[in-house]
Amino acid sequence: MENLQDILKKDGYKRIGFKVSKTQHLFIKVKINGIVGDFILDTGASNSCVDFGSKDFFELVATDSPTKASGAGANGMFTQVTYDNKLQLGRWKCTDFNFVLLDLSHVNTALIEYKVKTVHGIIGADVLLRGEAIIDYKNSFLYIK
Repeated sequence: MENLQDILKKDGYKRIGFKVSKTQHLFIKVKINGIVGDFILDTGASNSCVDFGSKDFFELVATDSPTKASGAGANGMFTQVTYDNKLQLGRWKCTDFNFVLLDLSHVNTALIEYKVKTVHGIIGADVLLRGEAIIDYKNSFLYIK
């Protein structure tokens, strides 16, 4: 019998490992514009986002957005948008990806309180839907095509 990895590989999926932190967050390495960063993989986040403090780090060019962001622990947050970025998770690539920029200090403050590494941003459902993602929680792999 074939295993999940073999079946998904035949269907064009790429396998990306992630780590589960002691806070039960899924941590994944991501490249934006060729620069590696630490992100939370969050199926409940509608859009992928980058912290304002990481804008220069990832060489992002952003414009103000009229949309206010809401999430766990914060509402009505000012946002910016950055267009046409190169996004890479493992061997999976997207050359025209848009990110929302917002203040993630409340997320990183909570992570610091639990002595967990801080993050540059969050990978959300926009990536997962675009890549028809499958998450193998037991083995800590994200499959995306």
